[in-house]
Amino acid sequence: MGEQEKIRIFDDNKNLIGVASRSDVHRIGYWHEVFHCWFISNEQGIDYIYLQIRSKNKKDYPNLLDITAAGHLLADETVEDGVREIKEEIGIDVAFNELIKLGVLNYCVVQKDLVDKELANVFLYKTENTFDDFTLQVEEVSGIVKAKFTDFSKLWFGEKDEIEISGFEITDDGKKQIIKENVSRNKFVPHQASFYKEVIQKIHEHLG
Repeated sequence: MGEQEKIRIFDDNKNLIGVASRSDVHRIGYWHEVFHCWFISNEQGIDYIYLQIRSKNKKDYPNLLDITAAGHLLADETVEDGVREIKEEIGIDVAFNELIKLGVLNYCVVQKDLVDKELANVFLYKTENTFDDFTLQVEEVSGIVKAKFTDFSKLWFGEKDEIEISGFEITDDGKKQIIKENVSRNKFVPHQASFYKEVIQKIHEHLG
């Protein structure tokens, strides 16, 4: 996604105030809209949450675990258009009406050269896909892994310090490499813990 692409911007009261380039949005710290979709599967009675591994070439948070599919909504896009992010990043066709809306969560991450104030339109997708179904946009996403949802929850609520993830990563020469490892919270994109907790609680309401 180009730094000059145009994104709608909002004031602190969430009123639309105009349009700015992606680079200005993060430099100045305008509120802006993003689309998040978390994939959950149920295998033999166990719920798993899917996570993407961000490409090492990403400007922000390279190599870290993140939301299954996510992206910025451009100035001329609606929330429904967010499903294109799923197709683009991980190669899975999902219709908007298959998604479960979890709400709009706002959060803010401030780093030395980045102020990321996001109005996140968060969705859940109950998937029956297997790892073989994912086709990754390697400039953005280098791998897909899953973790038990109960483990993921315990990690963010402080009951576990690390959890097991398994899946695959695409190596520099384009080959699939199987991953199975234990990770701690520092392997995840540093969204606020409160954000992860709120997402987990909302997902939990739709499982069972």
